[in-house]
Amino acid sequence: MMQVVSGGVRAESSIVRTQVAIVGAGPAGLFLGHLLRQAGVDVVILERKDRAYVEGRVRAGVLERITVELMERLGVDERMRREGLVHAGANLASDGEMFRIDMAELTGGSTVMVYGQQEVMKDLFDAAEQRDLRIVFDADAVRLHDVEGERPHITWRKDGAEHRLDCDFIAGCDGYHGVSRATIPDKVLKTFERVYPFGWLGILAEAPPCDHELIYSNHDRGFALASMRSPTRSRYYVQCSLDDRLEDWSDERFWDEVSVRLGPEAAARIVRAPSFEKSIAPLRSFVSEPMRYGRLFLAGDAAHIVPPTGAKGMNLAVSDVIMLSEALVEHYHERSSAGIDGYSARALARVWKAERFSWWFTSLTHRFPDQDGFDRKMQVAELAYIKGSRAAQVTLAENYVGLPLV
Repeated sequence: MMQVVSGGVRAESSIVRTQVAIVGAGPAGLFLGHLLRQAGVDVVILERKDRAYVEGRVRAGVLERITVELMERLGVDERMRREGLVHAGANLASDGEMFRIDMAELTGGSTVMVYGQQEVMKDLFDAAEQRDLRIVFDADAVRLHDVEGERPHITWRKDGAEHRLDCDFIAGCDGYHGVSRATIPDKVLKTFERVYPFGWLGILAEAPPCDHELIYSNHDRGFALASMRSPTRSRYYVQCSLDDRLEDWSDERFWDEVSVRLGPEAAARIVRAPSFEKSIAPLRSFVSEPMRYGRLFLAGDAAHIVPPTGAKGMNLAVSDVIMLSEALVEHYHERSSAGIDGYSARALARVWKAERFSWWFTSLTHRFPDQDGFDRKMQVAELAYIKGSRAAQVTLAENYVGLPLV
């Protein structure tokens, strides 16, 4: 017996087996669960925390076209279409001088949607309740067994009892610190990492944004970003030291600093308001290979992390699970192993392209501790080149709105 949470009500269930077990109810796990259930594949999702915790995590809010299209395909796009903000471009600033990248014009009409990850999660959880997508919350001490064999299974503890779930495949969607990647032997797993020597100090404030589109600013004092969650809620970031503490940053100090870095044009439109959320996030690039081991598949942050500069985190998880769902559906509907055998290579090809863009954009817009005068001049020259080159703008725009799946 195991406890299944459906529609927010805990009930005893005799379910002890499923076709695909998904570890983690973040964006990767929930999108995958919905995709597989829509295709008639039986799934159960295990989540270490409760719904309120998962849904409440503050994350990025720029959705690529593939994410927007997937929400439409799954029928969870109604609120996003009503409340989300369609952006046809973005702004770059160099020491306060700003210019716009017209992404829609440069890419043949592609746009991005500003809609917070918290809102995406709410839509996915609400739909899961309506569609009886089975999610086990508060699953503690999750362990994966026999993933290299023919009969994998998962065990966990809940309410003081031991539980077991047998399955055909396991999808590890449990993030960077989850158990899934740790299950792959060290002799098989290769990891690649770049840890950046700075962080992002971010605030949320009930104030209208200073621009109707995002502003990415490279300033001599460091990076800054003006973003938003709605027409009345702003999200701002400044590059900071990893040694900084939140108590060192009063609201007044933050508003002063972000105003300088964004430049006079944007600063004149900033509405200063008390912050209701403030945090410091480190930046890293990380990839693990392969993304498949036996009957275990990794997706999302379990396999890769990107710095937030290019807004690729959740979008990259979405591309993973689209590919993985196609592979698993092909296995069950067509009795073919081609998709699951090729999943890792296919997913990693797109992962590394997104990692490249995020690394490049971060390197272009941030100040590094060991950066000398020459390095700074190269940043300024690159920004000037982008401003004057349509070809450079096309490259930036097509990566920003999201590369196609291949």
